Amino acid sequence: MNKNVIVIGGGIIGLCSAYYLQKEGHHVTIIDQSNMDAGASYVNAGFLSPSHIIPLSAPGVMRKGLKWMFDPTSPLYIKPRLDSDFLKWTYAFNKSCNPNHVKNAIPAIKSLAVLSQELYKDIREKEHFSSQYQKDGILMLFQTEKMLHEELKHARLATEEGLEVNEVTLTDLKQLEPNVNLNVLGGMYYKCDAHTTPNEFMTEMKAYLKTNGVVFYPNEKVEDLEVKNKKIVALVTKAHKLTADEFVLAAGSWSATLSKKLGIHLLLEAGKGYRIDTTRSTGIKLPAILVESKVAVTPMHGFTRFAGTMEIAGINDTINKSRVNAIANAVTKYYPEISVTDTEKDAAASGLRPVSPDGLAYIGTSSKCSNLIIAAGHAMLGWSMATGTGKLVSELISEKKPSLELKMFSPDRKF
Repeated sequence: MNKNVIVIGGGIIGLCSAYYLQKEGHHVTIIDQSNMDAGASYVNAGFLSPSHIIPLSAPGVMRKGLKWMFDPTSPLYIKPRLDSDFLKWTYAFNKSCNPNHVKNAIPAIKSLAVLSQELYKDIREKEHFSSQYQKDGILMLFQTEKMLHEELKHARLATEEGLEVNEVTLTDLKQLEPNVNLNVLGGMYYKCDAHTTPNEFMTEMKAYLKTNGVVFYPNEKVEDLEVKNKKIVALVTKAHKLTADEFVLAAGSWSATLSKKLGIHLLLEAGKGYRIDTTRSTGIKLPAILVESKVAVTPMHGFTRFAGTMEIAGINDTINKSRVNAIANAVTKYYPEISVTDTEKDAAASGLRPVSPDGLAYIGTSSKCSNLIIAAGHAMLGWSMATGTGKLVSELISEKKPSLELKMFSPDRKF
């Protein structure tokens, strides 16, 4: 049965949900509080990364977070604040930082990332998109023996999951990256990964959806959700009152605020990330993660992007110059002949990634509302998991068996 569906959120998760819903014959409306041309979906590193199988809440991360709390240039910065939701999130995050959780989370993370990578490629081919999609793999570059041992552990886990990864020497790296000098001890080469140029895919997807009947309401903030008998009966903005059979909450870092209107208390924090772009020739051929600095490097169409940091400091769009400088300094530290200009740093942009306390997204229904599907909380893997999440959302609304087991992604899971 075809349904009227409203998707709250016009980022990559919302667009992919709309794509698969309209493919199933549903009438879809997308509503977003922004102009839908900025934010995390546009400033991310563009990775499609099955290699990123370790959740953010891994053993030792909270200890590092406390250590880095007073360092504004650290890869992970958690700003303490007296807020009950933040304190609950912090407690749940710390509780999740254990080996057993990592072991259970890895298969779920990998399955969704692998499915999504396949679906990105399928969409591009089926809809004749011209946006970048290159499966060249990704380099994990490290400068210390300590990180070598850490990356070897991660590589073994990835190999056990059937992902292709090899340790590479400096000689290997010279062949893989012949046009740049690298100041590294070595690396791991994950051949399973791909990369994209985010704004290209977003632009083509929005154009496709509009052409195929999806209705857009940009610059419309959801003010209220009217509920009766555990069902949403109407969505209210300052300008409109909209009704639908089903609703999808894909509002990223704002999802927790909206879910409270339904009595659903999602533990979710906004994790700010930054990007610096340079249109100058860098010579970089392969995407990379600069492991110690947690900075991503992506050769995109027409420019190279340097992205990174996780700043958990509430919802705000302030550009922290110290964190921008930290990314720029990391680039030169690993690529000694590449420097970021002041002009490029001044043009840096940020985006907010919705972070759950256990590093797993919320995908599915809540017992508090029968006609709402939640799709949020993907943290740094929103781009990597977007198409798979969109397909799962469509399957749930179309009352089909989901492509993946969703128990670990349940919005009602306990921490």
